[in-house]
Parts: sequence; structure tokens; C-alpha cells
Amino acid sequence: MASVLRHISPENLVALQAWPTPKIHTDADVEAWKQTRGYSDYSLFLRWLNEAVVGCPLPRTNPDQSEGIHQILSLLDKLDGWIDDIPPLPTPQRFGNLAFRTWGARLEERADELLTAMMPHCSIAVPHVRPYLLTAFGSFVRMDYGTGHETSFAVFLLCLTLIRFLNFDSEEARDIVLTVFVRYLRLCWRLQDVYRLEPAGSHGVWGLDDSHFLGYIFGSAQLRDQSEVSVSGILHPPLPPTNLYFLSIMRIHQVKRGPFHEHSSQLYSIATGVATWRKVNLGLFKMYEAEVLGKRVVVQHLPLGGIVGWDIISAPPTVTSIRNYISAATPTPWVSGTAGNDAPVTAVTWGGSSASMSEGRGAEPSPPRLDSHPTGS
Repeated sequence: MASVLRHISPENLVALQAWPTPKIHTDADVEAWKQTRGYSDYSLFLRWLNEAVVGCPLPRTNPDQSEGIHQILSLLDKLDGWIDDIPPLPTPQRFGNLAFRTWGARLEERADELLTAMMPHCSIAVPHVRPYLLTAFGSFVRMDYGTGHETSFAVFLLCLTLIRFLNFDSEEARDIVLTVFVRYLRLCWRLQDVYRLEPAGSHGVWGLDDSHFLGYIFGSAQLRDQSEVSVSGILHPPLPPTNLYFLSIMRIHQVKRGPFHEHSSQLYSIATGVATWRKVNLGLFKMYEAEVLGKRVVVQHLPLGGIVGWDIISAPPTVTSIRNYISAATPTPWVSGTAGNDAPVTAVTWGGSSASMSEGRGAEPSPPRLDSHPTGS
């Protein structure tokens, strides 16, 4: 396993000539990206994190937390504190408080200083990871936030793992997801609420979530190998904060009004049409690849190059070969439909049961209930 995700040594880092910059401008660039070393590394990284958190509940407690994890958490805490320093302006617009640009300008001004303090013994990597930190919290121009920004933060964590600022072991992976990523989500939710950030490229009722995706993948992994809590259990809030899937669902209830099947029809379709959390987890990976990594409008601002290599590799690892490394070779239960550039979501079949995007419109069907109320993961 240790040989799967490559290690970029300081010597190799010095030899890298390219800095990360946006490289995806056309749909052809998206297809080219899928053949690159960076795309392969990112796919491996997400599946490594996914497998590490199977069966692991929240909250995460690790008294032996690494220095790298501690430093990233301190960075996020500092960024959170800036929100108190920069309160929203009394402006009338519905979306995008101008104070967010002030918050972003401070981040741009101090990013080098923050990253150098975070990893003083690897300051040579700062120019390589800085672009991902700057794009991880939203667009300071458009004052919006979406899954592309979330992906930037995940790639930031990938870079820190490739240079081994973060360790490549299972305990570290659990801390990355269940401590660092959870802290990141809470910071992003606060930024969205305080500065009223607009969802970036939202599909509305047809999308999985207006702003986030990875929490559902990791949360379904946490629930994957248990049978006490059924997939349909998410239809009966309040849900305990024992996994990222439940946290994400409760966030939706916090920011949206009206029947769940109307404003979150995709999640409702999953809850009523997918039999097991394993199928949910595998299916969400397929959807993420299609609707986030495979959409030019989402990834066109993602910096690539340098650590996240843009070089084409002759034989990128397939999903099956990746799962062989991580002991998860169950076939994917998805069948993707053809979606044009204007199609809001990928048409899929969940484990043999069609999950129609239009399901749930009109009168709400009676949702199936849990055999017992969810009390944990």
C-alpha cells in the first residue's frame, strides 16, 4: 500500500519546474486531465481516505495526533478567527457580502507567511500548495462557493501527503478526514453563513448538494459495513452527528426550507432507491467523477501542474486496480447515462433500482422507516 501513492522527496520537489496554474479550458482538456499523473494521484488519495474511515464514527479522538495534523488545524482555526475580525458589511444584496473580499484579500496577503509557519522545514513546497489554499474557500471575485473549491482543499491535502508533510498511514488518513476535513467543513459553513456566499454552479433540486460533495462520500464510507442504520434513515431527522453523511444532511435542513424530497430530490432518491451503504458509497464515487471532476465548469479554476502532475501517464490505474490495493473490489453498481454539457446531473441506476432525478416531485411518498432510530454509525 505504501508504494501506491508516490512520495515526492525534497530533492524531486526542487527539480519540479512548473508551478500549478489553471490548465483546463476546454472539454478536451478535461479528458486529457483524466490521463495525467495528478488525476491518478488524486483518485488514489480519495480512495485511501475512503477505506480508512470505514466503520469509524465521529467525533474522532486521537491522543497521538501528528504534528502535521495539528498544524493544519491551527491554520484553520486562525482563518476562522479572521471572520470575527472582519464582520459582514450592512449591505442589502441577497448573496455575497463584500466583507468576504476583505477576508480573501487577507488570505492572499498572508498565505506565504501562514504556510511557511505551518511547515517551516518544507518551505520549498509553499509555492506549490499556496494556489490550492487560496482557492479552497470560495471565489473572492464572484463571492460564491462550490464543489470545485472543496476539491481544491482536498488537492491541498493530497499535496501535503505526497511530500509526506502528512503521513501515509491509516491513522493519519482517519485524522485527515474525521478531524481536518470536518474542521474545514465547519469553517466553510461559517463563511457561507456570515458572508452569504452564493452556491457556485448549483443544479438546484437536481444536484446532490448546492456546495459540497466529499462529505457524502466519506460519510457513506463510515456507514458502509454496518446494518443497524439503513440508507432510508436519513429521512427521519434529527440525525446524530456520528458521521459526515448525517452532518451534511443536517446542514441541508439548517439552510433549506420545505419538504426534503422537493429541495433535495437526488438525496431523497438515494434514500428510497438504494439498498445498502456500500452501493451508496461506490455510486457517489462514480457521480463525483462525472459531476465534479468531469465537468469543465467545475474544475476549470483548479490549479494543476508541479506536485499535481500534468504529465500524461501511459497506463493510469483503473478503479478496479485501485480497489485491489485497498481491499474493496466490489463492482460499481452504477450505469451512467449520456449527459450533454447542459445536463444537470448524470443519470444513474443505483444497484439495479432506478433512482430517477424526478422522483419525489408532487405529493411526497411515505418514506420507509428505520427498524430502530439511528443512534450511531
